[in-house]
Amino acid sequence: MSETKVRKSHSAEFKAKVGLEALRGVKTINEIGKEYGVHPVTVGEWKKEIQEQAKTLFEGKRGPKPAAAEHKDPEALFSEIGKLKMELDWLKKSPGSAGRNAAEVGRERGRSFNKPTMRPGRGLQVNAVLPSTSQNDG
Repeated sequence: MSETKVRKSHSAEFKAKVGLEALRGVKTINEIGKEYGVHPVTVGEWKKEIQEQAKTLFEGKRGPKPAAAEHKDPEALFSEIGKLKMELDWLKKSPGSAGRNAAEVGRERGRSFNKPTMRPGRGLQVNAVLPSTSQNDG
């Protein structure tokens, strides 16, 4: 009866180690094959594969990103658009703005405004900062 040989399965780390040693060229492929117990043809194949795949190691490190990677998912974008539309409508309807937003009205009056805030029971609260160089009229 003949014994059947069990096919060896080598890890990727082992293949890389053997292939890199073959790339160095210090030893012949036959010597490397004997040392690691791998057929010389297999060592040559691993060496060739490392040479072919070496360029992919440095792809994508720099340079422009793919267009698909830059965009968020559509639901998040539509949600953001909805929030901005509501904010715009609210600013258009706010008292005293007459269709202009609070920042434009404040700039005309010589003030700078922080973001308007709504407080329960108090209505619109806008924090105005008066310029230090202006004088009070009254």
